[in-house]
Amino acid sequence: MPTPNVDTSNNGPVVNNSDSLEDDQNTEEQKEVNCDIKDEFCDPENPKPIKFQDVSAAAFKIKGGIQKTPCTISRMSNFTGIQIYFKKEFLQYTGSFKERGARYTLLMLSKEERSRGVIAASAGNHALALSYHGQLLNIPVTVIMPRIAPIMKVTACVHFGAHVVVHGNDIGESKDHALQVAKEKNLIYINGYDHPHILAGQGTMGLEIVDQVPDLDACIIPVGGGGLIAGTALAIKSLHPDVQIIGVESERCASFSTALEAGHPTYTKASSSIADGLAVPTVGVNAFVTAKPLIDKMVTVKEEYIALAILRLIELEKAVVEGAGAIGLAAILQNLLPELQGKKVVIALCGGNIDTTALGRVIERGLAADGRLIRFVVTVTDRPGGIADLTRLIADLGVSIKDIFHERAWLKSDVFAVQVKCVVETRDAEHTKELENILRKNYSKIVWGPVYF
Repeated sequence: MPTPNVDTSNNGPVVNNSDSLEDDQNTEEQKEVNCDIKDEFCDPENPKPIKFQDVSAAAFKIKGGIQKTPCTISRMSNFTGIQIYFKKEFLQYTGSFKERGARYTLLMLSKEERSRGVIAASAGNHALALSYHGQLLNIPVTVIMPRIAPIMKVTACVHFGAHVVVHGNDIGESKDHALQVAKEKNLIYINGYDHPHILAGQGTMGLEIVDQVPDLDACIIPVGGGGLIAGTALAIKSLHPDVQIIGVESERCASFSTALEAGHPTYTKASSSIADGLAVPTVGVNAFVTAKPLIDKMVTVKEEYIALAILRLIELEKAVVEGAGAIGLAAILQNLLPELQGKKVVIALCGGNIDTTALGRVIERGLAADGRLIRFVVTVTDRPGGIADLTRLIADLGVSIKDIFHERAWLKSDVFAVQVKCVVETRDAEHTKELENILRKNYSKIVWGPVYF
């Protein structure tokens, strides 16, 4: 997909890339200015918990413009011992649950606010949702996206009629710039995970869940900034207080768990993660005060299990889900929730906008985590037929060779030997073990691994 054209105008659905020399020279000055700009709807000194009636009002308002997504039982129930139901929010038009909050927030604007327009900082799903529903409702939308935002998402926002400004190295810098622009141009800034109307809109997913899955025992919800779990937990707990609410984060950015330990939202360093949509360093203040009394358990998931969850969903559910959307299943696959055995559990698959350039790599990591993509080094004779014997042995087991490379120069052993590095794919862990056993039986020098890390 081609990179959108850079344009510095302020009119129409264009991309304005502020990565200029002048911009770089003024970065520190801008940061000083932006530090004094506050989001009036998300005040740490005066957080606003939402109420059940807010969610009910949102459900009535948005019902004509949002998909009521399926919540169906999964084939994975057969081997996990849990009755798993997937709430398929990735089937929303723009691919995520973010449409619920975005549409409700836009609908709640006054006529005068609609005419001025709104602005938001986002690297993906919130920007897409706001751009799409802004176009439908004829409300001007500006989105500030960091330079790390996938080009495909930037282009999609432009396609939906938004004015896109690419600014900042991360979402924090983008937010600062968005608040500055909002002040200068008198736009309404909409926080994608903490605006009260956003929380209420996200909570409508919970209302659908209790309607679609009677006698629910637990609901597993991905957690980034906290907006989805706040609204959804409020909706479910208000109607069924005994339902267990479980939040799931990546170990690369466990900001909500950190906030619970501290008793308030606090900065948590975020590392690169497959679940990039959850990498919010500081959770929302409104989301935190709403969700804190409603969450029964928080767990953090390892990266390899997120990759494995994405792979399982592709293979068994025929669903392409991003890391942030698959993390709830990852908690089950990592065996972090053994208490759910035999229970009826809903897992929110909240987004499907995985970067296509990353999907292949994630699948390979999932195969490695599943013990089906293996790398090993074996030393064989360099006489004619040595490598052929090895590949024949692998083929006879029904193992597929993905990559093979041999070298001679760095061996300290027999000058008539060669090291063969292989990457192979097997059916399952048992098939992998069978391969390892037969190789060790036939060759004395084998380096097995490395394992996924």
